[in-house]
Amino acid sequence: MREITKKFLARGAFLAGFAFLSLLAGAPADAQNLFAPAAYVNDTVITEFEVQQRQRFLQILNVPDATREAALDALIDDRLRARAAADAGIELSDEQIIAGLDEFSSRADLSRQEFIAALGQAGVSEETFRDFVVTNTAWRDLIRALYNPRVQISESEIDRALGSTGGRSGLRVLLSEIIIPAPPPRAAEAAAIAERVAKSNSIEQFSAFARQYSATASRDQGGKLPWSPLEQLPPAIQPLIMALSPGEVTAPLPIPGGIAFFQLRDIEETGRARQEYSAIEYAVYHIPGGRSPEALARAAQIRTQVDRCDDLYGVAKGQPEQILSRVTQTPAEIPQDIAIELSKLDPGEVSTALTGSDGRSLRFLMLCSRTAVGNQEADREQVLNALRQRRLQGYSDQLLEQLRADARISRQ
Repeated sequence: MREITKKFLARGAFLAGFAFLSLLAGAPADAQNLFAPAAYVNDTVITEFEVQQRQRFLQILNVPDATREAALDALIDDRLRARAAADAGIELSDEQIIAGLDEFSSRADLSRQEFIAALGQAGVSEETFRDFVVTNTAWRDLIRALYNPRVQISESEIDRALGSTGGRSGLRVLLSEIIIPAPPPRAAEAAAIAERVAKSNSIEQFSAFARQYSATASRDQGGKLPWSPLEQLPPAIQPLIMALSPGEVTAPLPIPGGIAFFQLRDIEETGRARQEYSAIEYAVYHIPGGRSPEALARAAQIRTQVDRCDDLYGVAKGQPEQILSRVTQTPAEIPQDIAIELSKLDPGEVSTALTGSDGRSLRFLMLCSRTAVGNQEADREQVLNALRQRRLQGYSDQLLEQLRADARISRQ
């Protein structure tokens, strides 16, 4: 189980809390109540066993607020999705189901069989995994069949999402940030805080939450960041920011060991060419002690000794090899938490906002370089797909809301 956790974290899929899950898996259950009804959805029943299974599965995926109520809500929605897909005549072949299971498992760099075995160690059955994938794949096919013909993305929409006018002029954004630490022992507390932050309806309220809860250096400024070129933000975050109006806040963004929020305060064209990057090089030096005063003091000392990434080799001399890592990755490959911090840095600058996944080491993160790329066409294709998916997601949400309104739902 530790192996699947490690790989999902490395891939940015944000698993956490496996010690807790192991306790759950080994805890005695009242077998007499496992199959008692938890809810009725039209003419189908959701059992207590299904709710427990889904809750564990959500915890493995590190979904914020993975409570029993959230698990039951998800199962109710899945019943509605499954019925709508079946009524539309959508039925997946064995090959499609296996492909869906394989694709989901590959996000952890595991085969389907390895992933299922790892889930079993946490007390999640293969049937739970299969039902989740089948329902969501069938629903995706239904949404595409119903709404793909309606989704027309214009060139101007692509230009705006790229932060350019005709591919020439870039955008810069004024953001505020909150990163809530969410190590396994604090997962429930962090989820409750995230639920409050998600309801922020003003810049002042968001800033107050940042001062109270954020773990970043910007907390003393109410989470407010300076102007930043849009293209320096992590690729997965750029479309989310472009979908906001000033004052609006992103949905919770799970990152390894935490939950992130961004609020858009302002946006403007720069009048300069948009710069894309094909690779980003950065270094991480691990300082024992997490966010202890001693570790932070050591980080401050190192900061005065280094001006570029090469200088860190001198700092790490004579220490275990794994204490310093230096990597070059495409923007899409960089773990989300690191990518967020790198977006604030110029080459040679440092962040000490992050800790290791267990919280026992402080990560001294330095940006080494960004490598520019001139090929915009591939980016336009990616943005087109992202805009299409966002539009389809909107149709999906509308249809599900209508299904809920029309359904007979009874919670026990």
